[in-house]
Amino acid sequence: MQTAADADDAATLLAAVPAGRRVALVDPRFVGHVHALRLGLTDPRFAAATVPGALTAQPEARGALLRALRRTTAAVGAGAPVVAPDTDPAPDDPTVPGRIAAALEAEGTAVKRPELGSLTATVPTDAGARATAESARAEVDDEAVRLRSAVKAHDGFFTTFAISPYSRYIARWCARRGLTPNQVTTASLITALIAAGAAATGTRGGYVAAGILLLVSFVLDCTDGQLARYSLQYSTMGAWLDATFDRAKEYAYYAGLAIGAVRGGDDVWVLALGAMVLQACRHVVDFSFNEANHDAVANTSPTAALSDKLDSVGWTVWARRMIVLPIGERWAMIAVLTALTTPRIVFYALLIGCALAACYTTAGRLLRSLTRRASRTDRAAQALADLADSGPLAQGVAAVAPGLRGAFTAPAVALLGTLVMIGGALFLPYGSWLTVAAAAVYVLLSGLAVARPLKGALDWLVPPFFRAAEYVTILVLAARSDAPHAVPAAFGLISAVAYHHYDTVYRIRGGTGAPPQWLVRTIGGHEGRTALVAVLAAVLTHAAGFTTALTALAVAVALVVLVESIRFWVSSSAPAVHDEGELA
Repeated sequence: MQTAADADDAATLLAAVPAGRRVALVDPRFVGHVHALRLGLTDPRFAAATVPGALTAQPEARGALLRALRRTTAAVGAGAPVVAPDTDPAPDDPTVPGRIAAALEAEGTAVKRPELGSLTATVPTDAGARATAESARAEVDDEAVRLRSAVKAHDGFFTTFAISPYSRYIARWCARRGLTPNQVTTASLITALIAAGAAATGTRGGYVAAGILLLVSFVLDCTDGQLARYSLQYSTMGAWLDATFDRAKEYAYYAGLAIGAVRGGDDVWVLALGAMVLQACRHVVDFSFNEANHDAVANTSPTAALSDKLDSVGWTVWARRMIVLPIGERWAMIAVLTALTTPRIVFYALLIGCALAACYTTAGRLLRSLTRRASRTDRAAQALADLADSGPLAQGVAAVAPGLRGAFTAPAVALLGTLVMIGGALFLPYGSWLTVAAAAVYVLLSGLAVARPLKGALDWLVPPFFRAAEYVTILVLAARSDAPHAVPAAFGLISAVAYHHYDTVYRIRGGTGAPPQWLVRTIGGHEGRTALVAVLAAVLTHAAGFTTALTALAVAVALVVLVESIRFWVSSSAPAVHDEGELA
């Protein structure tokens, strides 16, 4: 920390700081809480941020900061007069940092002003104002505010009342020992994998241990986000790890339960895969709807107004959050049922609970979409096209036949294709070439569905329909085959494909766009993989051959998507984020 005598001196000192570092300007008369300064000066998500009397700039905003500083003629120092050029706008904060922040915004640089709530941050101009500010600072417990703000603002009932009251203190303990959110996230993953291993033993003791460890893993899962908010250690990598590890933990646990059940003489692999497919499809409904509507114009409807009205009544908020079976309630249910019952009952409960939750959320979103008057943006249409995951076959159809969709809407065409594909897999003789013909029809219809920009009121349904078609087709064909271990192989294949789809979502959310087209083409797109599995079921009449083919396909897809995903996220220049996200 250095003291500048005037604006020119400040500019000289700032210019001497290495280009890759953050810089900050703080008025020496500042009075306030340490956490107010922390919020204003250390959050990595924003290129520039300010609180009264303080301003910070990341490397990308330092050039604009120096230009604004050079236009400022105020002297810097205790008791120095504050003067600014007439060309600069009059800011709400008249201090030098405040005037520079206003000048930055006038130039087009976004400046974040964090909500301080009860925290004090001010620059008193006389002894009376300083005494008042110091009194206000003394009345508020800085650390208590910091702990409260570490907890996610909108969370599920179980997480809010059974986990967060103590996990925030674990987060503080971790912060004081220099642990990072990514380390806690990794510990949560390892704990969940150990829980899956315990479940795979197939013994009652193993199931009890698995349930306990799963809850411990969830506590750590809550702690990593609270640690990030407590210490403001947000990062692109952290957001990606937190999101993808949640899915990896849950689906690995499903596999562990299935292995344990088989050891006990009860094959529940179909139920395990069904639970994973249902949960993944629920997530894509959430993602697709949110991406389609988050920047829509006139994004209102009577249904949304009713939802807002219900949220104003305390008990309805918690009831509605529990109905959707968010991750806290879901994992608590899984843990308790694992310890007390059998894997089959766990999966029955999951399938029933997730199906009811899916019906509730999807019905509400359908009503909102049908009753709102909104214009979908080009960005939203592109996000839906990326989430559709159309490969070269569907893209080829879309390119040569953009006008063949006629009067049918995109979701209607996608739904028809989904019904044809799943119906063929379910009701045609297993291994029949008619199933391959159904796959060809699916390829044609999936291409027609995306032949035009997805800007219709219900076009957000297209990606969920495609996910259901691919996942359910693989599940049904594996379950109907006589191939030993075909369903576990299908579990691996769908896990690899689902990872790709989740990775697509998190890239779009991070503002970096979807995975590159070469990756989508290499792994075939949803229609290419679906058609390939149908062909494999028809060609490989030898039972073991189908399992081998599914396993090889799963390994190939996993290698390609994991290598590209890890390369991207490790080297990504995406802005630092921490996803508050849905309750999923």
